[in-house]
Amino acid sequence: MPDRLSTAPQSNVETFPNPAPAHDYTIRIRIPEFTCLCPKTGQPDFAELLLEYVPAERCIELKALKLYVWSFRDRGAFHEAAINDILGTLTAATQPRYMRLTGTFNVRGGLHTSVVAEHRAAGWAPAPPINLPAAT
Repeated sequence: MPDRLSTAPQSNVETFPNPAPAHDYTIRIRIPEFTCLCPKTGQPDFAELLLEYVPAERCIELKALKLYVWSFRDRGAFHEAAINDILGTLTAATQPRYMRLTGTFNVRGGLHTSVVAEHRAAGWAPAPPINLPAAT
């Protein structure tokens, strides 16, 4: 049984059964304190991550996600690699219908970087949006 009190960085992501697998719904998780190291200089890079996904059979357990994200703080990674590595780990763990991860990195050296990576399960398409009339 895993140590429920552990706060050490983790390389895996715990999941749990989706409580409503028959429905398409979106889970949004904002991670405002992402940190990794620049592989060229060793200096820290700071970012806000926004994870959005439509679960299939599994959902991401939040504490496990936090500990997984923390594992990047001592890791040298280009922005593009970090975002795609995280997306790959999360999609492998949950097999979602759809997942998007956006990394908005703080300005450094006068440059602002955003990286967006997406995964879509084969054959899945979102329902068309419904435009409801304005309330009167």
